[in-house]
Amino acid sequence: MVERGTSIRARVRAELTEEIKKAARGQLAAEGANLSLRAVARELGMASSAVYRYFASRDELLTALIIDAYNALGAAAEAADAQHRRRTDFAGRWVAVARALREWALAAPSEYALVLGSPVPGYRAPLDTTGPASRTPFVLVGIVREAHAAGQLAPATAAPLPARLRAELAALARTVEVDLDEPILASTLLAWSQLYGAISFELFGQLNNMIDRRTEWFDYQARTMAAQIGLR
Repeated sequence: MVERGTSIRARVRAELTEEIKKAARGQLAAEGANLSLRAVARELGMASSAVYRYFASRDELLTALIIDAYNALGAAAEAADAQHRRRTDFAGRWVAVARALREWALAAPSEYALVLGSPVPGYRAPLDTTGPASRTPFVLVGIVREAHAAGQLAPATAAPLPARLRAELAALARTVEVDLDEPILASTLLAWSQLYGAISFELFGQLNNMIDRRTEWFDYQARTMAAQIGLR
């Protein structure tokens, strides 16, 4: 009987935790990063003290939302890559993942902004966010690594890397255990930043009155990024 009661309490707690996070996401969509536990409590018809039993502070709730967002983004990237049947079509896999990230961002703009927009004032992300944040880049770098191992990587001509930057990239490769030469790693990092930049440019209205065919434009950018890396 104790185990059953414990299970029920755990289930109720999990459900209410999700309700709090859902209300917080709604507040983020309406108010941006100006998240308030008191406002969340009012929306749910709860006392503020009750919400604090689930999340001890605004930052703790933000961290939970950030982890959820990174995990959702990473899951979208992983699914898109896994569903691409031609595994040796490395450029196609990159484009498929890029499309999935864009689609997720357009469907959840406030969550995308939370993790890849302007930093939240006064918030410092804990180490708990590192693993979830690594899921998407792990997929992208994985495609490049597989192409390199298969001899299907021909990086486009790029500006030579300064010696100090090359050493920094070599140290980064050792830290994250990525067996890629510095120029390849540099082109991958460049494409990764361009990918998020392309999504943000569209999401935050910078293409307004410029480009109407957004999907075609994004696909062109994603293919160009793949070519810059040297994916075939």
